[in-house]
Amino acid sequence: MVTTLKDLKTIDRATPAVAVRRGLSVTAVRRIVFFVGLLALWELIARSGFWPSYLFPGPLEVSGALASGIRKGHFLQGMWVSAQRIAIGYGISLVVGVVMGALIARNKVLEDTVGSLVSGLQALPSVCWLPLAILWFGLNERAIIFVVVMGALFSIVLGVESGIRNTPPIYVKAARNLGARGVALYWQVILPSALPSIVSGLKQGWSFAWRSLMAGELLYYTLSLGNLLQTGRDLNDAAQVMAVMVLIVVMGVSVNQLIFAPIERRISERWGFGAPGSGA
Repeated sequence: MVTTLKDLKTIDRATPAVAVRRGLSVTAVRRIVFFVGLLALWELIARSGFWPSYLFPGPLEVSGALASGIRKGHFLQGMWVSAQRIAIGYGISLVVGVVMGALIARNKVLEDTVGSLVSGLQALPSVCWLPLAILWFGLNERAIIFVVVMGALFSIVLGVESGIRNTPPIYVKAARNLGARGVALYWQVILPSALPSIVSGLKQGWSFAWRSLMAGELLYYTLSLGNLLQTGRDLNDAAQVMAVMVLIVVMGVSVNQLIFAPIERRISERWGFGAPGSGA
C-alpha cells in the first residue's frame, strides 16, 4: 500500500487529537477513582462510630440532606440570593478594578500613591472589613456587597496593573511606528499582551469575593448559603452544614469551569502555551 503525502498530513493532524482524547480519558478515570475512593473512605470513617453521626455524617446522610433541602426549595433560594449578591459585588469590583489598574499602570504619580495603598490593603483579610461595613451600613445588603467588593477589588487592580506594566516595550514601540495611538494601542497591543495577568487577577478576585460573601452572610440573617450554614450550626446539624458546603464548592467550581477555564485555555492556545483541548 502506497502512503501519499496527503495521507501523511492527515495522520499528522489526527495524532494530536487522538493524544488529547486519550489524555482526557486517563484524567477522567483518575478523577473518578480518586473521588469514589474518597467517598468510600469518608463513609467508612462515619460508620466507624468514632464520632457521633450528628457531628460527622457520612456522604449518604449528607446527600440526603442535600436532596431534602433542594426539594423543599431552601437550598435553591439560598443559592439564588447568594448568586445575586456576588454578581453585584463582583461586577462593581470588576469595573472599578480594571479602571484603577489601568490608571495606576500608566501614571507614575498614581503608582507611587494609590498603588502602594492598594498593595498594602491587598494583604488585609477581607473579613476585617466586616466590622467597618456593619458600622457604616448596618446589617443589610449594602454591608454584604461592600465586603464582597473590598474582598475582590485589590486583586483585580493588581492583576490589571501588573499585566499592563509588564507589556514588552518593543510591542508598544512597534505599534506606535505602525500608527497605533490611544484606544487602538490599548485594544490591539497592550490588552492582548496583558490578558494572562488580567485573567489571573480576575480569577483570584472571584475566589476572594466568594469567601467574603460567605463571611458576610454568616452575620446577616436572610435565606442564603451563608445563613443556611449558620442555621445548620445552630441546629447542631452537621449534615446540613456539609450539604451547603457542597453547594458552595459546586457553584465556585462551576463558575471557574464555565467562565475562567475556557478563557485561560483560549489564551494558552493564542500564546502557544498548549494545544487546543489540552487543558482539562
